[in-house]
Parts: sequence; structure tokens; C-alpha cells
Amino acid sequence: MCGNFGLQCLFLLILLNFVNAAGAGGDNLMVGSFSSGTLAGWESKEFKGETRYRLTDLAGETVLKAESNGTASGLVKKQRIDLQKTPFINWHWRIEKRLGALNEQAKTGDDYAARVYVVISGGWAFWRTRAINYVWAQSSPKGKVWPNAFAGDHAMMLALRSSGDETHTWYTEKRNVRDDLKRQFGEDIRYIDAVALMTDTDNSQGRATSFYGDIFFSSN
Repeated sequence: MCGNFGLQCLFLLILLNFVNAAGAGGDNLMVGSFSSGTLAGWESKEFKGETRYRLTDLAGETVLKAESNGTASGLVKKQRIDLQKTPFINWHWRIEKRLGALNEQAKTGDDYAARVYVVISGGWAFWRTRAINYVWAQSSPKGKVWPNAFAGDHAMMLALRSSGDETHTWYTEKRNVRDDLKRQFGEDIRYIDAVALMTDTDNSQGRATSFYGDIFFSSN
């Protein structure tokens, strides 16, 4: 699966030992309640230096701020989510500065100002761990899908935002995760096991500052 064990591939493998089932119920399921001033349940995973994550006030809203300076670390929330009940992931995000021109399909350019993962654990059969990365790309056009440069087709990248989107501007996202998984992996997958986010600039040695709003799942 991992070849040379790149950082993002290692991130997925670490999740194997980290994800743990947590109940899901109701029409809306909160995963990241940043606006309430808490990071409860989120844990840091460091790979190359530490991206700084902290809650901050921005125009009267409490949000998660991420600052990366040639670093790569992420936050992971273990939570089993039933996609038959709540298939839609919802969040809003913004970036303050674009990364430079990168070949995001190569290992040297696998950096993103902002990304949100959904992860399906393969248990100890680590080769069955899969993920979709919803990314704020720089060079790849909006809507492009490609295999991760480190993890191959076990982790598919999907560009929701790109260089045509404004900095210093909030964008709201809503994705049908169940449908996205079916398109990318050819299976009707009922459960995901974790959600993660990461702002990373380790491969390009760049700098990025981004903000993430609340993350939740909904029935429609």
C-alpha cells in the first residue's frame, strides 16, 4: 500500500490503531463543535514538525485556526458514523494565503492549505484502510479527483476549492460521503470510522494559515 511510507500514507496507518467505534444518532451529528469552544475528542498526530491548531475568535465566531510553516501534523476525531442515517458531511473553511505552484499529483507537491478527511478503517487488515481527502487545491482544478501521491488509490483526493477561489473568504461545503465513496471505491460503504483535518506544507516548505468552522453530518 505505502511504498516508501510517505507522511500522508503513515497518517492513514496510524489511524488503524486510533479509530474506535462511537455511536451515531439523530438527524444531525456533530463531529467538530469548534464554535462552542471545545476540541473534545480531537487528537493531534505529528509527522514532520507540528502545525499549530488552536481555537480563536474570528469576527465573533469561534473557529479552528491552523498555521503551518514547513510542517505536517493533523487532528483526528474517532467517531463511527452510519452513512445510511447521516450521509452528508458539512463544514465551512477559508484560507489566508495560497501555496505556490505545486504538482499535487507528485510527492513533492502533496501539500494543502486545508483538507478534511473521511476514513474507513480496515482494522488490522491495513491494506483495506481507505480515505477520501476533500482538499483546497492550488494547481489542480476544482472537481479533479486523483490518487494520493503516497498512498495511491487507497486515499483519493478531491479538489473542492482551487486557485480560482478567494482567500480571506468563507466557503461552505456539503458532500454526500456515501455517494463519493461509491464513486471512488465501487462499494456501498455504510460506516466511516474517523474524520481528520490537516494543513500541511512539509513537502514544499511553504507557509499556510487556514480556518475551519464546525464539522457535522446530516441526513440531507
